[in-house]
Amino acid sequence: MPQPTLVWLRHSLRLRDHPALVHAAERGPVVPVFVWAPDEEAPWAPGGAARWWLHHALQDLDEQLRERGSRLILRVGPSAETLRAVAEEVGADRVVWNRRYEPNFAHRDDEGQAALQAAGLETYVAESQLLHDPDGVETTSGGPYHVFTPFWKKVRKENLLETGPPLDIPDLPAPEAWPSSEPLEALELRPEARDGVDWAGGLRDAWTPTEAGGHDRLQYTLDTVLGDYDTDRDRPDVDGTARLSPYLHHGQISPRQVWHTIESWADDTGRHGHARPLLRQVVFREFAYHWCHHYPDTPTETYRDKFTDFPWRDDAEALARWKRGETGYPIVDAGMRQLYETGWMHNRVRMLVASFLTKDLMLHWRHGAEWFWKTLVDADLSANTFNWQWTAGCGADAQPFFRIFNPVSQSERYDPDGTYIRRYVPELADLPDDVIHAPWQTSAARLKALGVTLGTDYPRPMVDHAEAREEALAAYETVK
Repeated sequence: MPQPTLVWLRHSLRLRDHPALVHAAERGPVVPVFVWAPDEEAPWAPGGAARWWLHHALQDLDEQLRERGSRLILRVGPSAETLRAVAEEVGADRVVWNRRYEPNFAHRDDEGQAALQAAGLETYVAESQLLHDPDGVETTSGGPYHVFTPFWKKVRKENLLETGPPLDIPDLPAPEAWPSSEPLEALELRPEARDGVDWAGGLRDAWTPTEAGGHDRLQYTLDTVLGDYDTDRDRPDVDGTARLSPYLHHGQISPRQVWHTIESWADDTGRHGHARPLLRQVVFREFAYHWCHHYPDTPTETYRDKFTDFPWRDDAEALARWKRGETGYPIVDAGMRQLYETGWMHNRVRMLVASFLTKDLMLHWRHGAEWFWKTLVDADLSANTFNWQWTAGCGADAQPFFRIFNPVSQSERYDPDGTYIRRYVPELADLPDDVIHAPWQTSAARLKALGVTLGTDYPRPMVDHAEAREEALAAYETVK
C-alpha cells in the first residue's frame, strides 16, 4: 500500500477545486490535517469574528470528509513540528498544501517547508489562493504594478489569470489507521458570552459559514444580484453585493470557482456587460495581494513616505466612540454597528467610516485596520491593508487625501430612505427621511416631538465635518 500523504489545511477549507487535495489523492491514502498555531501568526492571529467563522468552517469540513470515509485531524502546536509528528504516526512520506501569499504566511510556509524537508519529508506546494502569480505580472519596465487599471488591462489582455475549470472532489483513500485528533472545542475558537450576552448571535443570523453556504451565495449572486450589480453595489440599504469575501478568505470557495461560474453565466445568458463589474472586483482582490506581496511591510508601515510625518492625532476617546458607533453621524454609526453585530460591513460604508476616522478625526489608518482585523469575518491581511491605505491617501493607487467623504451627502445618496440607518441605529428609526441623515440640523423641539433628544437618546456629532475637513487639508499641506 502506498505511503499516506498529509494535506496541510490552513485557508483552503473546502473539498472542491483543491489542488493539494487532488495531488495527495493521486498518490494514495490522504490524511487531512489542520494545525492551530496562533502564536506563529502574531500579531495577525485571527480576531473573534474570524475565529468564530473558522470554528464552523472546520466543523463543516470534517462532516464533509466523514461522509466520504475520511476525517479532519486537528492538532495544536508549532506547525512544522506537529506535521512531522503526524507524519511519523501514520508513516506519511509527503506533506502538501496550497500556497499563501500574505507576508506573514509566506514566510511561515518557507520556514515550514525547509523544516519538513530537513526531516526527510517530501513537500509539494500548489497554487490556489489567487488567479495569478504575483511575481508573474510585471509592468513594461519590469517590477510590480502600483495602479489598478493598467494591472487589470495587463492580466486580461495577456490572459494571465488561471481561469480553467475548477477541479472535482477526488476520491479520498483512508490510511490503514488514523492518527489521534484534538476535539474542535480544544481550539477555543468560539467566543464566550459576555455579561450574559450571546456575542455571536448576530454572526449566526447573518451567515451560513459552510462550503455549501458559499456556493449558495454565489448562486444567489447570479440569480438576484448580478443584473443590477453595477448600480446596487454602492447601496447599503439593499442586498446588492456578492458578499463572498468571507468564503474566499477562509477558502471555502476558490477565486477560480467564482471566476469560472460568473464567466459561464455570462456566456450562457449573453450578459457579459453585467458580469464585467463583478469580475473586475475579483481582479481588484488580486491586485491587493499583488501589492502586499511586493511590499510586505505595508500591513504596519505607510507606503507613501511623505505620510510618515503626517500629524496624526492621538485621541483614545475619539477612537473608542468611532468603534462603538457613537460618532453622531448616523451613516457612520450604522456601519460600525453593522460591523460589530455581523462581522461585516458594506464596502461603500467601509470607505466612508475609514475616511471619517483618518480625515474627520485625523487618527492613524493603522487604528482602523487593527479594529477591522479584530471584528471582520473576512479579515484578509492584503485586502484590509490595501483598502485602509487607499482610503487614507497613503497607499498604492490611493484616492487623493483631499477627497474627503461627506457623511451626510453620502448617506442621502446611497441610503436615501434611511433603511440602512434604521436597521442599525434603531434609536433613530422613527425619524422621517428628511431628518434621519443629519438630525442635528433639525430643531431640538421637532426632534423632541419625534422622540429623540441629542446628547441623551443619540450623540451629537463629535466633530463638525466642514471644520474637520479644513483642518485635515491644512495638515496635508504640511507634508504635500
